[in-house]
Amino acid sequence: IIISQMREQAQIAIDTADVIIFMTDVRQGLVDADAKVADMLRRSHKPVVLVVNKVDSFQKYMADVYEFYNLGIGDPHPISAVNRLGIGDMLEAVTEYFDKEQAEEEEDDRTRVAIVGKPNVGKSSLINKLLGENRLIVSDIAGTTRDAVDTEITYNGKEYVFIDTAGLRRKNKIKERYMIVRTVSAVERAEVVVLMIDAEEGVTEQDAKIAGIAHERGKATIIVVNKWDAIEKDDKTIYKFTEKVRNTLSFMPYAELLFVSAKTGQRLPKLFETIDIVSENHAMRVATGVLNEIMAEAVAMQQPPSDKGKRLRLYYITQVAVKPPTFVIFVNDKELMHFSYTRYIENQIRETFGFKGTPLRFIIRERKEKDQ
Repeated sequence: IIISQMREQAQIAIDTADVIIFMTDVRQGLVDADAKVADMLRRSHKPVVLVVNKVDSFQKYMADVYEFYNLGIGDPHPISAVNRLGIGDMLEAVTEYFDKEQAEEEEDDRTRVAIVGKPNVGKSSLINKLLGENRLIVSDIAGTTRDAVDTEITYNGKEYVFIDTAGLRRKNKIKERYMIVRTVSAVERAEVVVLMIDAEEGVTEQDAKIAGIAHERGKATIIVVNKWDAIEKDDKTIYKFTEKVRNTLSFMPYAELLFVSAKTGQRLPKLFETIDIVSENHAMRVATGVLNEIMAEAVAMQQPPSDKGKRLRLYYITQVAVKPPTFVIFVNDKELMHFSYTRYIENQIRETFGFKGTPLRFIIRERKEKDQ
């Protein structure tokens, strides 16, 4: 069972990779398992860099390295991971296979939006409706699965790239893990993440898991509740559903929430407007002077915590990055800067600047009083 699971996991890695590093062990020598993996890799038609690890001395082990030519998948690259030998040459071999044109293309200034969510939640339907025609470019070649499908859409003269993880229809136990791998891939390439939730099913643990991927990677997030037209409603329905979503996804209170129907197009123009807002907030910079004013006011309104007679002192705050906006706060003692007080400072900043749809990151640094 374990071997078959390992094979399935290896297949997931192969399917989602651009280049594969096949690592072998010079001390073990060539074993049957290496030959089986080599066969699997050959069938994938993906570029493979063969690496022979634990070559602590090139002089001593080179004859053993040559044995790996028998795998028939190219030149073996000797390395020692422990002693950091041969790593540069290996990376050079790997980057040779990178698509240089694609790397340049990704430096464009179009807003990149990942559409993520469980299977059958309506991701393809949403993009098809935004496109205005019933098509989604999905690879039909047997045995190949692209990580994501990129669709370019122009709305009100502005260009967007939508990254869709549709096309996943594997009916086995590995399906969810495979979906997560592909979701991570799509999220990492995007600035804005649209998490789709099925109104009929309600918000689930699986939705929370997918939302966590966007949150951990610091992406601007919009929660889109789809199939809203299919729900029987009264004057409290939207309030109750909102409360359920906010409770289940309590780690991202900043996320914007929209109720739409991909089928009828209900409220879809609002989606573009919201994407623009959260994208701007994700890249927003705040002047250091203004930040320190906000922090001084916050400290005056609510005294920082203390422990055993020692009180937390906040000296200075500055923004060091965007996408997501990241702030460094200098304090006298990191241990005293409780999570709840960091959240309080965050709320004060949000009250002034909004930052709707984007997470904020805080780094706490210690600075001794004599450094002031």
